Amino acid sequence: MTSKEKAEELVNKFREYANGDADGRFSPGIEKQNGKHCALIAIDEISQHCYEVMKPFWLEVKQEIEKL
Repeated sequence: MTSKEKAEELVNKFREYANGDADGRFSPGIEKQNGKHCALIAIDEISQHCYEVMKPFWLEVKQEIEKL
């Protein structure tokens, strides 16, 4: 899996939970931004605790998330 594919996968997984409304209603634009924010938090945590050899991959994933 490429870093871009992983970035898209993570953002899409978090979008479902990041619609920005406690009532569960769709909020246009907010869902993707919140999904990206959640994915970036996850990447920061992963990169702090992964093997050094994997850090470049996770940093690439972070860059790809920021481009989405």
